[in-house]
Amino acid sequence: MSIPKQPDPAKLVIGCIMNDKALIHDLFTVFEDRFGPVDMISEWLKFAYTDYYYKEMGSPLYRKVFVFKHLIGQADLARIKETTNGIETTYSCGGRRSVNIDPGYLVSSRFILATGKEYSHRIYIGSNIYADLTLMYSKKTGFQTLDWTYPDYASTSMLSFLSKVRTKYLIDLKADRKKNTSRGINIDDKKYDRIFRRDVFL
Repeated sequence: MSIPKQPDPAKLVIGCIMNDKALIHDLFTVFEDRFGPVDMISEWLKFAYTDYYYKEMGSPLYRKVFVFKHLIGQADLARIKETTNGIETTYSCGGRRSVNIDPGYLVSSRFILATGKEYSHRIYIGSNIYADLTLMYSKKTGFQTLDWTYPDYASTSMLSFLSKVRTKYLIDLKADRKKNTSRGINIDDKKYDRIFRRDVFL
C-alpha cells in the first residue's frame, strides 16, 4: 500500500500575454498585492505562435513571465486561477481582455499550468479548473516537452528561463525545509537576488 505524504510546496509562475507593454507596471503592483513579492521576471518574449488572441487583444503580442518568492501549496492552483481570471476581467473593456494571464507552478519534476478547458491530459482540480502537465523534467536532459505543450512554452528562450526558475526553486525549497526543521533559522537568500531577479520592463 502506498502511504500518502505531504507534497512539496511549489514555485508560483504567472505568464502574461498582452499587446500594450505599459500594462506591465500595473500588473506588477496587482500581482505583488495578491501573491506577494516577485522573485524573478523574464525578458519580453515575442508571442507569434498563433493569431488566436489577435482579434481580442490586437497585435503584435508579447509575453512576460513573473515568478514569486513565496512557495505555494500545489492544491492552491485552482484558487489562484480564479484570482487571475478576476484580474483579467478588471483589465477588460467591452468584453475584450487587454491581458491573458496563465498561472501555474513549478516543482522539481514538472511544470503545470492552470486552465478552464477540459482535455484528456488535464486533471480536474476543483472550481471548474484543470491542471495541464505542460513540461516534465529529467536530470539527464532537462525540461521535456510533450505532444500537447504550448509552442511558446516549448521555445528555447522559455525553457532557458524556466531552468533558472527551477534552480532558484531548489534553493528556496531547501531553505523552506530547513526552516521547518530548525527552529529560529531563516536563510537569507539576498545574495541570490543579484543572480536570479531581472526587473525588465522596457
